[in-house]
Amino acid sequence: MVSITLSVPEDLKREMDSFPDINWSAVAREAIKKRVIMMEKFKEFARDSELTEEDALKLGAEVSRKIAERLRKK
Repeated sequence: MVSITLSVPEDLKREMDSFPDINWSAVAREAIKKRVIMMEKFKEFARDSELTEEDALKLGAEVSRKIAERLRKK
């Protein structure tokens, strides 16, 4: 197994230290593994997509606009 160095803010480290029984390396490994799996799924999904980057940006902007409208009405 290889090692990596992870930097965290001092306040987060203090909070982590308040849970000495937690294996933070295992927590980080699991989080990284989940992100890699998610990115692989995304890559597979996007591979067959016919949307251009411009189309995706327009769609994202439209979704954001509609969500903002809905939230303003509440």
